[in-house]
Amino acid sequence: MRKVVLLLAASAGLAVAGHALAQQPAGNSAAPANAQTAARPWVAPGTPGSPIDGTIFHAQVLLDAAGFPSGVIDGKKGMVFAQAVKGFQQSRNLPVTGELDGATRQALLQLSRPSTRMLRLGDNDLRGPFVFPFPKDAADQAKLDGLHYRNSLEQLSERFHTTPQTIVALNGPDKPIGPGAVLRLPNVLPASRDYAGAIDEKQGRLLNFFNVDATQPKGDFIVVDKSEGVMRVYEGEVPKGEFSTNSNPGPAPKLDDDPGKLVAQFPVTMGSSQYPLPIGRWKVTTYAFEPPFKYQPRLLKGKDPNEPEQMLPPGPNGPVGIAWLDLTKEHYGIHGTDSPETIGRAESSGCIRLANWDVIRLSRIMKPGFTAIFQA
Repeated sequence: MRKVVLLLAASAGLAVAGHALAQQPAGNSAAPANAQTAARPWVAPGTPGSPIDGTIFHAQVLLDAAGFPSGVIDGKKGMVFAQAVKGFQQSRNLPVTGELDGATRQALLQLSRPSTRMLRLGDNDLRGPFVFPFPKDAADQAKLDGLHYRNSLEQLSERFHTTPQTIVALNGPDKPIGPGAVLRLPNVLPASRDYAGAIDEKQGRLLNFFNVDATQPKGDFIVVDKSEGVMRVYEGEVPKGEFSTNSNPGPAPKLDDDPGKLVAQFPVTMGSSQYPLPIGRWKVTTYAFEPPFKYQPRLLKGKDPNEPEQMLPPGPNGPVGIAWLDLTKEHYGIHGTDSPETIGRAESSGCIRLANWDVIRLSRIMKPGFTAIFQA
């Protein structure tokens, strides 16, 4: 298997090997891994042999800027990307094909945003705190002061809506990460960081950290369609219907194809056979940023109803990520994740899970008290 190593600042204490974070202590020589890659040198992004398709990568950056993100920005085409394109096409009154056709490209290019930016890293970009090795057991995680990123590369990738592997592919395996380093990164920098009206200090700080533009459309209600794996955000009058309760869970009637003006769409992971998506009409009442979380991992898998709860500290690598938007359905919420690359591709434990950068953006678009409609 091909191995590549990204040299990190000493405080990070990790490297990247292959397509996963390698548990390599700081100070270990990178020479052996570099020797292994000598016969297969790094290929510049967007050129033959690179894992990044330049056209798809640019479209992902533009879709993210438009409010129709396709998950992690990695230059790879797939089902999540096709759903994002469909949402964008619907919002622009284009034929909804899911294909990056000429009309769709022209509409995206009107955003006038290059695909990448060369950025010089400062001390604040890499300050942590970090947790390595990251404990797997919930009881050990509960002993930490926070479920922080493992290293500076993981932190940087989330800030720029991508993956560590993509940053390696953009810059080459020997590019150092440290104060003063200049890296090529996905161009997700916001046009405005004026977060006036933020709910609290935490929300404003997280919006800034995850490079969310302060100027967002106003949403009035959301629709999560289980069959499609997306959350659609609409502006307009909330469709009429009775709200569900824990004792009366629905079902919610299937809405018209055009229940309002589509202003944003996010890929989500929802439900499971054990804890399915709560079909019905609910309210999202309160927001919690950087919340602690009572966690029973075996109970969530339906294996041990008597498992003791673990109070996990807050952090981006916690089970609910950096935000929890509470539903009137008891024990359910819309929240972030510690595994953004799985969004749209894996099950959740009943709740609605988004990438950390998407859930904090949703909290800017929607005000507490909004209606959430979940349908099959």
